Amino acid sequence: MGKMIYLDNAATTKTAPEVVEAMLPYFSEFYGNASTVYEFGGKSKEAVSRAREIIANAIGAKENEIYFTAGGSESDNWAIKAAAEAYGDKGKHIITSKIEHHAVLHTCQWLEQNGFEVTYLDVDEFGVVKLEELKKAIRPDTILISIMFANNEIGTIEPVEEIGRIAKEQGILFHTDAVQAFGQVPIHVDELNIDMMSSSGHKLNGPKGIGFLYIRKGVKIRSFVHGGAQERKRRAGTENVPGIVGFGKAVELAMANMETRTAKERELRDYLMERILKEIPFSRINGHRTSRLPNNVNICFQFVEGESLLIMLDMKGICGSSGSACTSGSLDPSHVLLAIGLPHEIAHGSLRLTLGEETSREDIDYTVDAVKEIVKKLREMSPLYEDYMKKNSPKG
Repeated sequence: MGKMIYLDNAATTKTAPEVVEAMLPYFSEFYGNASTVYEFGGKSKEAVSRAREIIANAIGAKENEIYFTAGGSESDNWAIKAAAEAYGDKGKHIITSKIEHHAVLHTCQWLEQNGFEVTYLDVDEFGVVKLEELKKAIRPDTILISIMFANNEIGTIEPVEEIGRIAKEQGILFHTDAVQAFGQVPIHVDELNIDMMSSSGHKLNGPKGIGFLYIRKGVKIRSFVHGGAQERKRRAGTENVPGIVGFGKAVELAMANMETRTAKERELRDYLMERILKEIPFSRINGHRTSRLPNNVNICFQFVEGESLLIMLDMKGICGSSGSACTSGSLDPSHVLLAIGLPHEIAHGSLRLTLGEETSREDIDYTVDAVKEIVKKLREMSPLYEDYMKKNSPKG
């Protein structure tokens, strides 16, 4: 295989060399269990504490409000299920949106089967939650609002500050899935009135299999995994010390270069969108044009099937996706694209390209040229495109 252009950083990112280097000693040199009392295990415990401090400082939290998990999906499950359990006596109503990650949507659906009611908020054509609908949806028995910080498919950043303010005024817990946003945009949990927040290490050049759930002090969230006293008796299981160390290092790096990295990503993102819209007819950008993640481009090409586009891009060494990596085996169109009002036939022609720190302008040019060529080929094979062109061609 020749050169690979990796443009699927929303699915996962390359683990940074500095992260790997930081992790290595905790596999074979300082391999002690962090929960032991002897000095050798204490080195692991110190490393876990350092990582917890780095992460807490990154979001303006206290160290004892950071709980390590196996990743974003576990953190989402824990926040929502445990909140339902702890506050179920107060009420059984939860509010979320129609464009959440399936870790949130499927958890809410599970709760519906167990006596809870869930309101799924509509979004506008850009994927933004409608604040007036949120206010109207609140009931006396509403115990939790769970709205993602930024959408994993179309990149739209939600009005988290306003949602947090509404939740606080009404005395309702606010959880946000910040898996895509953490490391890409500044987050301060107190300023945004966030009570719980999910994150995952492998989305910001850290290792897979590690995440955290921020739980504000005073929130009555009980254990999700039972069996031991780890994570202040809230999440049992031997600490994944190398993963935690790697996550801490990845966060340190992400915070140190966020401004310059995201400025570069934003410039390349806008250049990519501009070329696509200008040079490929019947294409549209999905998501908010400005209030979106710096590295996210989501496009629909009319008269094109997304899976065919991805396969042909892969043959040219370009890695992209048609939406969430968690649903890549599904033949159904994206629930996010349907929620913003796209018809099935257009939603099926989606392409998500997510940039990374190593993405260059040359990579973008090569990718756009490849997309142009492939879309042209696919449309030449499409009877729908042929019919459309016949009906809309100027009469001789």
